[in-house]
Amino acid sequence: SKMATVPLGFNIDTPRWDQSTFVGRLKHFLNITDPRTVLVPEEELDHAKALVEGCRVGLVPPGSSQEQLLYAKKLYDSAFHPDSGEKMNLIGRMSFQVPGGMAITGCMLQFYRTVPAVVFWQWVNQSFNAIVNYTNRNAASPISLRQIGVAYVTATGAALATAVGLNLYTKRAPPLLARWVPFAAVAAANCVNIPMMRQQEIINGITVTDGDNNELGCSRRAAVKGIAQVVVSRITMAAPGMIILPIIMERLEKFTFMQRIKVLHGPLQVLLCGGFLLFMVPAACALFPQRCSLALADLEVELRDSIVAKHGDKVPYVYFNKGL
Repeated sequence: SKMATVPLGFNIDTPRWDQSTFVGRLKHFLNITDPRTVLVPEEELDHAKALVEGCRVGLVPPGSSQEQLLYAKKLYDSAFHPDSGEKMNLIGRMSFQVPGGMAITGCMLQFYRTVPAVVFWQWVNQSFNAIVNYTNRNAASPISLRQIGVAYVTATGAALATAVGLNLYTKRAPPLLARWVPFAAVAAANCVNIPMMRQQEIINGITVTDGDNNELGCSRRAAVKGIAQVVVSRITMAAPGMIILPIIMERLEKFTFMQRIKVLHGPLQVLLCGGFLLFMVPAACALFPQRCSLALADLEVELRDSIVAKHGDKVPYVYFNKGL
């Protein structure tokens, strides 16, 4: 089979939109987190991977249009890990966040009244989160199964303690407050789950580079900044659906027609959650640049001194990948 060369000046790994602006990042993540890519069959994904890898070495099948290459890249980005290039499990992919997240969030918002239901759905949600966080970890910082187990148990514990505690506390509060308990539990769990899952990065630091991608050393402060941004992103992802939707449902459930169709409240919440997540997953991923920066002055003293000794004042900022 003959191969053609890649069109001049075309780099398949350069994002199509300017990543220094929020709108550019939003378009990029709308593309990658497109839930329709979940339905693409395995062989088509493998074909997309082969196309992307061929394109990287400058060879593509004759007659490949730029559109085909960009679609292959979209499929590749949605299904393969950016560091290791391995195919990610379906549940952990960012493109599965909308279908998976809407089902679980809808159920958390619907079944918030009894403790067993709260315990069950928070556990399901934390299991889903653990898979997502493990799948999207920074592959340069390996994590042991024991650490994953500890992170999972701690996060589930934090979510349950928050949910059950607040549930008992809101018994005498206005009904809307009780509906907001699932969000408080999700936010608390995210604050535990993500740092625990990525503890290796906090303990050993992550690789920081200069503007031209030359490695400068490892920084724990960079890891903390990156992980903090991911925590904020994940809480933002859940917030509109879990804060606004209860207000909408609280209003709707007062209508007589809604009281007649109680059985449909659950499916309705799931659908509405999907509507929020369709926009919020890419918007939350786009909040901060994927390539995060940290001022030299904010680094650990020893790392800062070693950079200044080698490069003088040529490196005002260091850069690193914050993960998702």
